[in-house]
Amino acid sequence: MRYYVIAGEASGDLHASNLVKELKHLDPPAEFRGWGGDLMQQQGVVLVRHYRDLAFMGFLEVVKHLPVILKNFKFCEKDIVAFKPDVLILVDYPGFNLRIAKFATELGIRVFYYISPQLWAWRSSRVKGVKKSVEKMFVILPFEKEFYKRYDYDVDYTGHPLLDVINPDMKVVDRGEFLASNGLTDLPLIALLPGSRMMEIKKMLKVMMSVRSLYPGYQFVVAGAPSVPRSFYAGILDGTGVGLVVNRTYDLLSHSRAALVTSGTATLETALMGVPQVVCYKGNFLSYLIARQIVHVDYISLVNLISGKLLVPELIQSELNQQNLAGKLGAILEEGAERKQMTDGYILLKEQLGGRGASGRAARLMVQYLEEKRVNF
Repeated sequence: MRYYVIAGEASGDLHASNLVKELKHLDPPAEFRGWGGDLMQQQGVVLVRHYRDLAFMGFLEVVKHLPVILKNFKFCEKDIVAFKPDVLILVDYPGFNLRIAKFATELGIRVFYYISPQLWAWRSSRVKGVKKSVEKMFVILPFEKEFYKRYDYDVDYTGHPLLDVINPDMKVVDRGEFLASNGLTDLPLIALLPGSRMMEIKKMLKVMMSVRSLYPGYQFVVAGAPSVPRSFYAGILDGTGVGLVVNRTYDLLSHSRAALVTSGTATLETALMGVPQVVCYKGNFLSYLIARQIVHVDYISLVNLISGKLLVPELIQSELNQQNLAGKLGAILEEGAERKQMTDGYILLKEQLGGRGASGRAARLMVQYLEEKRVNF
């Protein structure tokens, strides 16, 4: 079969690559083409566009880059028609993918959506449109199946694919080797995860680094995204004494005492690694005001949303400043009630996520649905 896969962010690239790996086992002659990143490419996907060229964050940023975004839509539509896929698999990235889903459905192309758009948070009114343009939805959060059920939309809950990546069998490098290979000292580590988009890194990293002088007994190290040039980080980090490791986030987290994490999938990755964290978010002020009007959730981090309570502290917009960040960080660095409550909560969080094998379950269901109803392009 011919699969066209679209992932527009680093996390989507990770999950799509694992899904493709499982699909290849079930369908060895399969052909894959799509939009994503290095991990998808390593699994044999013919990459049309890299996600680093698609990363526009916030309402104003999207408006500013609208001509480029519209050009990408048109290019993608033409490329899908030329490839003639048996199925279009969309991975999160709703602003782009929901429009492409509508286009593909109108042409009679089957559409599967892996990792649901967060309609439960911001646009539940769009479920009706999603039902029309997405044949099968595969969700990864335990409460999403019940959410869609309220709209008479039967979706498949496959569990969270991060448990396929972060588990007791995963290999991490020895601490001494990790420190030596990255030019780090033996001081305890505090990981900084500022995101994978250049725009958010610019906003987040400076405020994260602002507390470094208050904790001289610790070593602050940035988890660099592989899609971002080292020169970009150098422009921010040079002369600060803050370290940088690229494409080794899990190794860094495995040896860190705590982490400062930009809201997103990285908050869940940090929790699954068992590292106490402070969740951070600061965006364009006007974009934030607009978001507040349409987003209807109690928390911004996946950890708290899944837990259903404030398990990890969240510092948002004006709350994200040196004083607040230093206080929240200090509370989880030392052994005490806050640190223990957080790490105990992480154990329960893992139990809520459905266990390992999510990528394989999703792949088997997809192949099953495709074989049940073949549709000619």
